[in-house]
Amino acid sequence: MKFRGKIVDVACLNHFTRVVTTISKLTKMCVLRLTPDNLFFVLSEKVANGGVSMWCELSQANFFDEYQMEGVSPEDNEICLEVTPENLSRALKTVQSAKSVKVKLTKKHCPCLTIAAELPTLSSTSRVVTHDVPVDVIPRRLWHEFREPSVPDFDVSIYLPPLKTMKNVVDRMKNLSNFLVIEANLNGEMNLKIETDLVSVTTHFKDLGNPPWGDDASQGGGPSQSRDQDSMAEARVDVRRLQQFLMGQQVNPSKAMCNIVHQRVLHLILLHEDVSLQYFIPAVA
Repeated sequence: MKFRGKIVDVACLNHFTRVVTTISKLTKMCVLRLTPDNLFFVLSEKVANGGVSMWCELSQANFFDEYQMEGVSPEDNEICLEVTPENLSRALKTVQSAKSVKVKLTKKHCPCLTIAAELPTLSSTSRVVTHDVPVDVIPRRLWHEFREPSVPDFDVSIYLPPLKTMKNVVDRMKNLSNFLVIEANLNGEMNLKIETDLVSVTTHFKDLGNPPWGDDASQGGGPSQSRDQDSMAEARVDVRRLQQFLMGQQVNPSKAMCNIVHQRVLHLILLHEDVSLQYFIPAVA
């Protein structure tokens, strides 16, 4: 089992650091899954049991100048590591000015992702800074828990308003209630609502647009064509989980959308050229 990668391009290093930092804001622990073509950050709490889950996919070729890995076997050519993203983010943030950064799976006092950065110097001698980020190797028998989640058969899919605007609204609502209802329809309309014994507040968004999921969307997880365009699907969610998702964003997505399974799941998706991030928040009764 071997892994080593090298990032030379500063823009790639900055972008990779932003992605890892975003992940660190969403979860304390996650699984880093390495395959020959991709890296995945996975959190798979059971949504049915009230946990959030996350799936972030990166194409290694868009970040690494060199990338070599050997999985546990030729048939199972993957490596799964449990990692604390905050530690990885902290290590990467300290080497942003490096000429190159190498990431390698090593065995020290425990398995580690070792980050070795060659820093610029005024003299001819090179200066290398090394960070060891401890990881746990996930055994093969548990890999099935970290597969890509299937897109649920949602009732409504809609593009999100600017995330900054949405964050400002959610931040204010959080001061009034622990729960928030997000509802949307196939007419590009979305509402954020809170209702308590003392106050009722709704923020309306219009003309957001609905993603095209193909003509027969019901087969691809999309809303059925027979659904009334104005009929709202809703999910009542823990406002802190939605706020956590909006606060952590450093990816600057080109597309942001959400799918709602009525009264069951809020499925948030961010897309940015070489990164996709999915986040599932269960609805509460």
